[in-house]
Amino acid sequence: MGLLIAAEHLYQHYGRYCAVQDVSFTLEKGQVLGFLGANGAGKTSIMQMLSGNLAATSGQIRINGFDIQKQAKLAKACLGYLPDTPPLYRELTVDEFLAYCGRLHGLNQPALSKAVSLAKDRCGLTDVGKRLIANLSKGYQQRIGIAQAIVHNPAVIILDEPTVGLDPLQIRSIRALIRELGNDHGVILSTHILSEVQESCSHVQIIHQGQLVMSESIAGLNARMDTSVLLVTTQRQADVACLKAIPGVVDIDCLDAQRLRISHSLSANPGPAIAETIIAAGWGLQEITPIKQSIEDIFIRVTN
Repeated sequence: MGLLIAAEHLYQHYGRYCAVQDVSFTLEKGQVLGFLGANGAGKTSIMQMLSGNLAATSGQIRINGFDIQKQAKLAKACLGYLPDTPPLYRELTVDEFLAYCGRLHGLNQPALSKAVSLAKDRCGLTDVGKRLIANLSKGYQQRIGIAQAIVHNPAVIILDEPTVGLDPLQIRSIRALIRELGNDHGVILSTHILSEVQESCSHVQIIHQGQLVMSESIAGLNARMDTSVLLVTTQRQADVACLKAIPGVVDIDCLDAQRLRISHSLSANPGPAIAETIIAAGWGLQEITPIKQSIEDIFIRVTN
């Protein structure tokens, strides 16, 4: 895999407000990276910095080896960008608009015709090429927005909230398209929809109040979800190291002096051993409650 994006120590200030704080990450070819966060978390600011539409207050971004500020033209030639509102000329037909976008990216005949035809085919627009964009549904307009981002076959595709406002069938088709694009490109997908990351992405990063609070592969995220949790309350502070040595225990978070969140694999059942250890040590077992995690649980946990 080739390194397509290297972002290092990104900061973005709007006056005194810090919207993005010390964010670093990478993207390789074949990866679909989901930026997950609540509205206002800083996702769009990061997308705009990556696309070169917004200069970072500090930090460095390299796109396919090119510095986005010092080598802007070379870096942007490697990018395809769909902002949260598709940049469409509604008075043009689909063919006219995509040909215009292709020419902006330096494509000439016969490469232009082939590029437009391929973009339409990949985005399911073949049957609407002669129709005015203004007369098409929002789902089709979203597809046209993706088509303009990929018409020049860029190495990196950045999609900011690509399924907002779409119906379930439209969402499903857009997600399938994103997965397909991830086979040949590096894709960054910004969203606040938890299921979208699971459906479309190979990796996930959670942004909270401008900070990167979790970076994980989807396989790793699923492993976290396949880990059950025991909430344990004791009368006196327990020895975490002693409990961590119990077979099957994966991790322990101390919520406070008397409350522990103990993660364990689904194949293990360390509950009885944990209870016996606490009672034998005299820490005073008050409660032990089993909980299975969902992606919502993980999201809330890391953003709290």
